[in-house]
Formats: sequence, structure tokens, C-alpha cells
Amino acid sequence: MKNAHTALALSLGFALAALGAHAQTTVDGQPSQQSRTQQPGAQQAATAANQAGQPSELSGDDRRFLENAVQGSFAEIQGSQLALEKTKSQDVKDFAQMMVQDHEKMAKEAAKLASDKGVTPPNGPSAMQVTEITALKALSGGAFDAMYVNRIGVAAHESTVQMFEEASREADDPDVKALATEALPKLREHLKMANALNQKQDSK
Repeated sequence: MKNAHTALALSLGFALAALGAHAQTTVDGQPSQQSRTQQPGAQQAATAANQAGQPSELSGDDRRFLENAVQGSFAEIQGSQLALEKTKSQDVKDFAQMMVQDHEKMAKEAAKLASDKGVTPPNGPSAMQVTEITALKALSGGAFDAMYVNRIGVAAHESTVQMFEEASREADDPDVKALATEALPKLREHLKMANALNQKQDSK
């Protein structure tokens, strides 16, 4: 099974670049091109933020953290919605449903904080994340499950946990630091579940 995973990753090439939060960058401080598919709750928060218009109170690092956090949650939502449509595995469905529910809440909270601090948050995943989600659409069956769990589950959460840990220690704004700190237990739980699911698939 591990060899099959490796072959899949190689066949997708650079289109399946890491989905982690460190890859969730913006260009010159502006949100990158976004996907049109959005979750209602997070979209409303982003729309409200777009109407805020006040100057940002945040340092560049804190602003980028919030932007990346919102993009990462959108990517988790869209990738997991795809999993709910494609997978036949109940384990994968259960994991994907949790990702949708938890990351809708996280996206809404991060977008609201960004708005409160004068930052217009992204309203979808980064261009790189959209590319990866598009590549996942071409897969089905066990190949889809393996790549979804490995990339959207494990790899993305490894990078996201690292980014949130850094923000919980180093963010300049106390509200940004608090948001990162409060989200970490849930993100670590996601990573633990993704690793367990990945190992279960490897053993098949």
C-alpha cells in the first residue's frame, strides 16, 4: 500500500504540493486567487470583513497568520466536502465530516478577528491549494482516500499545527495569540486522527 501511495504522489507531481499552512501564502500581502466554492458561515464572515474598511492594527506576521489560517480552513472544508462526495469508506467520511464542521468554525473565527483588526481575510483557499483540490477531483476509490488522508489530513495539519504553535508563542497581538493557542488542541486532535487513519489504510 505504501508503494501505491508513492506512485500516486509521483503521478500527480507538483500539482499536489504541500497543503500546509506555510504554503498558504499571499502575494504582496493581498489574498491569492480564491476558489468559488465557499461555506456559508465562513463566507458571511469574510463578506462582513470586506465591508470593514478600517486600517489594519496588526504586524505583518500577525496579518499573514490570520490570512493563512483562513485559507487553510477553506482548503480543509473544500477538500473534505469532496471526500464526502467521493469516498465509500465510513472512516474517511467520519473524518471528513469533522473537518468540515471544525474548520467552518475556525474559518469564521479567524475571519472575524481579521475584520476586527482591519484586515480583509481571504474568501477561499490559496491558488496552490485550489490546484491540489482540483488534482484530488481526478482520483477515485482507494487512490482518492489515500491522497486525501495523506495530504489534506496529515501533511496539511502537520504544517498548520506548526504555524499555530509559532503564533501562540510569537504573535504580537494578544488576540491573535489567544486565537492560535485556543485552536491548537483541536488541530492536534485532527492530526492525531489523520495519522491513525493513514496508518489504518497502510495496513490494508
